[in-house]
Amino acid sequence: MADDIYYMKQALLEAEKAARQGEVPVGAIVVCRDRIIGRGHNLTETLNDVTAHAEMQALTAAANTLGGKYLNECTLYVTVEPCVMCAGAIAWAQTGRLVFGTEDSKRGYQRYAPNALHPKTMVVKGMLADECAQLMKDFFKKKR
Repeated sequence: MADDIYYMKQALLEAEKAARQGEVPVGAIVVCRDRIIGRGHNLTETLNDVTAHAEMQALTAAANTLGGKYLNECTLYVTVEPCVMCAGAIAWAQTGRLVFGTEDSKRGYQRYAPNALHPKTMVVKGMLADECAQLMKDFFKKKR
């Protein structure tokens, strides 16, 4: 649990980077054997790419670090529940564990594709959910 909190705080730092760049503040990291092997934050506006979500950035970085596409011994920490696209990528990578902060009732995978993840992926929901949700609320409050 203490490790999960530490790593989710690292994902929150990535989310804060996104916010500073005018991106929706979602951050993600991939951890394997107690080592961060991938980091990412939303870059959809910066790259003009709808697929440049935090999870996609972190998964790609992790696969490059490992030299392989499967992350079955890894944990993905993300501040907001993944969308269906990201859930599909998490499944294709056979990610061993997913830990996310706040749920996304509008766009999250649980609403549209609750079985999208790999069957062996363990999921932990609500890790530092209040902090993750507050970052999103503050960002959108400034936008409006």
